[in-house]
This record gives sequence, C-alpha cells and structure tokens, in this order.
Amino acid sequence: MKKFLVLGILFALPITAYLFFASGKNNFARLPVLTENVRDIEDFETNSDSVISFRDNISVVAFFGSDLEKIKGNTFNLDQKILEKYYDFNDFQFVLILPEAARDDTENYVEEFGKISESFKWKIAYSTKDRIQEVFESMNTPHQLDGNAYTPYVFIIDKEAKLRGRDDEKEGKLYGYDSRDVAELSNKMNDDVKIILAEYRLALKRNKDK
Repeated sequence: MKKFLVLGILFALPITAYLFFASGKNNFARLPVLTENVRDIEDFETNSDSVISFRDNISVVAFFGSDLEKIKGNTFNLDQKILEKYYDFNDFQFVLILPEAARDDTENYVEEFGKISESFKWKIAYSTKDRIQEVFESMNTPHQLDGNAYTPYVFIIDKEAKLRGRDDEKEGKLYGYDSRDVAELSNKMNDDVKIILAEYRLALKRNKDK
C-alpha cells in the first residue's frame, strides 16, 4: 500500500506543478522586459548580516516608506495574494526598501505580521531617501515616490536586474501592481509571477537536457 502511495505522489507532483504554472494566461510566454539595468541595492544596509541583491533572484520589490502603520493593508494584501504562494522557491525573494527612519519600527512591524505570515522571510533594505529615489528612478516607470519614499505599486525584477511587467495591446504597459487592489494582485500579478518562475525553470530544464 505504501509503495502505491509513493508512486501515486511521484506521478501526481509533476502534473500538479505543470498545471500550476500552465494556469497563467500567457502560458509559458516570456514576461516582457520593460526596463533594463535596474540599479542594484547590494550596498544598502539590511535587517540581517547578509547582502541583499537583485542578481540571481526573482524579486518582488516594495517601496513602502517610513510610515509603516499606514501600509499594513497593502502588506497584508500582498502577502496573502502573492507572497505566501512562493516563499518556498529558493530563488524567490520579497524585498522591502525602506528609509532609515523606518528602522526602529521595522522589528515590531515584522513581528506583528509573523502571526499571520512568514514575515521572517522578508528581506529589508535601508538607505537614505535620495539613494532609494535613485533605485526607483532607474526602473523608469510612470509612478512616483512620495515624500516618505512610498508608493503602493510593487514590482517584479528578474535575476538580471531587469524590470518585468505586462505589455498588453489593450491594457498598455503595466510596470507595477497596485498593492491596494486585491483583484489586480490576484489576477494580473499572480499570473505574471507564475510566468516568470516557469520561464526560469523551463530554461534550467533545457540547460540540463543539453
């Protein structure tokens, strides 16, 4: 009985993974590159001893400013609709870029979310507002940061530090995803994260097959 159970699991897992990734609307199409050479943050201070970099990671990046109380809803939406599905992928990371003024409040903020999420997996980078602005401007989006270095839009940056998003004939270019909008996160962003993960896994498989 155990042998049949193990065989059933081994058979079902690849099919489940295929259906998971194939459910994206673009169905293994490459997610468009909207901006090349996003400025890296490897020289930013972090909430741990490790360096945070966009290189070699698929990153969901948020610029959530210094007033953490005001963005709890954004973070909850993002965590529940996107992040919790992908935390276990080794090359996936959620990066919060915050001003130095938010450092003292961050520990409590992360601890509070730890009751409902895997917030210990969040990567947090700190810098001055000017340097954060430089990173943001390097993405060349139509969005802006406010005086607290905040925007509700979150972004997908690939392993080569390129900004990915949608380039749809009807919708136009979608550079970022509104973390206040549950429908946009559940549909558009979730679909696009699936596509970029599938894209890299397909490339990895091809390289192994050579």
